[in-house]
Amino acid sequence: MSYRVVVDSCCDLPDDFRASHPEIVSIPLTIELDGETYIDDSSFPQLEFIQKVAASSDYPRTACPSPQAYLDAYTCDAEDIYVVTLSERLSGSYASAETARQMYLDEYGGKNIFLVNSKSACCGEGLIAMKICELAGNGTSFEEVVSRIETFREEMNTYFVLETLETLRRNGRLSNLTALIVNTLNIKPVMAATPEGEICKRKQARGMDRALDLLASIAVSEVKNPQEKILAITHVNCPERAKKLGEKFRSLNMFKDVVIAAAGGLSTCYANDGGIVVTV
Repeated sequence: MSYRVVVDSCCDLPDDFRASHPEIVSIPLTIELDGETYIDDSSFPQLEFIQKVAASSDYPRTACPSPQAYLDAYTCDAEDIYVVTLSERLSGSYASAETARQMYLDEYGGKNIFLVNSKSACCGEGLIAMKICELAGNGTSFEEVVSRIETFREEMNTYFVLETLETLRRNGRLSNLTALIVNTLNIKPVMAATPEGEICKRKQARGMDRALDLLASIAVSEVKNPQEKILAITHVNCPERAKKLGEKFRSLNMFKDVVIAAAGGLSTCYANDGGIVVTV
């Protein structure tokens, strides 16, 4: 059976994986800052955007794709369509994808369309997309892919450490947090996705290096069947930081693989310059 994997643009994948999997189609979100609109696709000017955020007194806002954008992606020759979106608790992307699914089935029918609320973002979406490609590419039936992906998602954990949480806070993504960071004391919280796909604070440390060590410790202690898992890292304009963390995980010899992806526009918007996200 032919298949297509539709992802929103917060899905971060290693460049070589994306290049070798043309069945992956990305639907861009949009970002607005100081009256200028950015399309989150391959043309997104990351460094320019980071500089404008730093210089602006405002903060960036994002908009999810329209149902029509998803509907266009579903309209293809593939018989099986798998859709991976940002956590439903963080974005309207999933709702748009679901509206488009209903529109397509009502008008055309005859196609399998499975939506995955990643309950994550960034490399979390990326890992789900990679797993779908692995399963569907090996000829696994649609029904079996659905079952295995649902289990895969429930076992997945996402953690992150950012230089600042200001964009998340100002966009209302931290509604369950009570106080926050004291930047003057260089406190860096280790954040995580809840089972429902919201954001919570797990622990904190002073300084980025200590916080990343703490993140690694938490991730290792909570992972199940690590020898079967790929650990993925998204970085925002800090490849050396990501490489160092990746080498730390690789040195443990406990994961199937460790991969690193550069952040796209949405990840850059919310994780900010220097941010690190880890999913396993």
